[in-house]
Amino acid sequence: MLWVKAFHIIFMTAWFAGLFYLPRLFVHHALTQDKATSERLKIMERKLFFFVLPWAILTLAFGVWMLIAYAWQAYSQSAWLHLKLLLVVILVVYYAYCGKLMLDFQHDRNQRSHVFYRWFNEASVILLFAIVILAVVKPF
Repeated sequence: MLWVKAFHIIFMTAWFAGLFYLPRLFVHHALTQDKATSERLKIMERKLFFFVLPWAILTLAFGVWMLIAYAWQAYSQSAWLHLKLLLVVILVVYYAYCGKLMLDFQHDRNQRSHVFYRWFNEASVILLFAIVILAVVKPF
C-alpha cells in the first residue's frame, strides 16, 4: 500500500504544478493586447490543461484505491476524512472551471480581469494546504 500512497502523492504533485501555473497563464492572457501573444497563450493553456489531466485522473484513481483498500474502513467515522473528500471534490470542480476559463480564452470570450485570475490562482494553494494538513495531521 505504500507504493499506492507514493504514486498518489507523485501524481497529486504533478497535478498541482499544473493547477498553480494555468491560472498564471490566465493572468498574462487577461493582460495581453497583442494578438500573437494571445494565440501563443491559447496554445500553452490548452497544452497544459490536457497535460495535467492524466495526473488528475491518476491522483483520483490512486486516492480511491487507498480509500477502498483501508482508509474508509479505518477512518469513515473521522470528520477529517469527510472534509478532505469534500475539498477534493471542490478541487475537481476548480480544475473543471479552469477548463471552462481556458475555453473562454480560446474563443476570445474572457470577461475577467488579471486581478480576478491572481486571486483565483490562490484557491489551489489554499486547497493544497488544507488537503495535505487533513491527510497528514488528521486533526479531528
